[in-house]
Amino acid sequence: MLVVRVQVKEILKEAGLGVDNISSDFLERLDEEVKAMIIRSVNRAKENSRRTVMARDL
Repeated sequence: MLVVRVQVKEILKEAGLGVDNISSDFLERLDEEVKAMIIRSVNRAKENSRRTVMARDL
């Protein structure tokens, strides 16, 4: 798993929106989304003949 529950909870707390809990299925889905973002970014870097993934690839 790429996403760390404690870090996500810290983001929720910092946001101050009154949402304090995270379901396990949310974390699983978030992890899938992060993995997909990484794959898309790697593909974009490769399409641009780079071996380094950069912020602009997001």
